Amino acid sequence: MFKELIKYLWKNKSWWIIPPVIILIIFGALVVFSQTSPLSPFIYVLF
Repeated sequence: MFKELIKYLWKNKSWWIIPPVIILIIFGALVVFSQTSPLSPFIYVLF
């Protein structure tokens, strides 16, 4: 799905949207990781 999104954005010359999408994916992964990890108290300190 991510690969298709990149192809679509590149084809329509919307490559400026790629960095915000990557940042959203990173924050989403951080939220999921912080809920299931024993390191979650240390991650919450960052925010």
